[in-house]
Amino acid sequence: MNISVRQVVLDCTDARQLAEFYRQLLGFEYVPGDAEPMNPDWLAINAPDGSWRIAFQQIDTLPEATWPDGEHPQMAHLDFMVSTVAELDEEHSRAMELGARLLRDLHDDPEEPIRIYADPAGHPFCIFVGA
Repeated sequence: MNISVRQVVLDCTDARQLAEFYRQLLGFEYVPGDAEPMNPDWLAINAPDGSWRIAFQQIDTLPEATWPDGEHPQMAHLDFMVSTVAELDEEHSRAMELGARLLRDLHDDPEEPIRIYADPAGHPFCIFVGA
């Protein structure tokens, strides 16, 4: 195969705000040149090891996903994994402090402890305990 994933791109009405939310949540770094507000319509953040990035594309309007119910289902979502329930609780606190909104709390699920959130733009994302 000659193809690889370069990045995940999220549409949003405030690209800078959403990039900063995920930068702080994940410990990512701005792509060189994107830390300065040069292009307000597009910016990206990299994983510290450079393995992947998330980009943010400015648009005028975006209906917030109403997943798992409602008229605006998610088109995609991000999954983040931690190793223990204690780490899940720690990341929950950080996510909420950064502006996430808790959609569903299944941290006590014996098979897959998970919490489902909406980011500040309304995109769903999950943090779960995985092996």
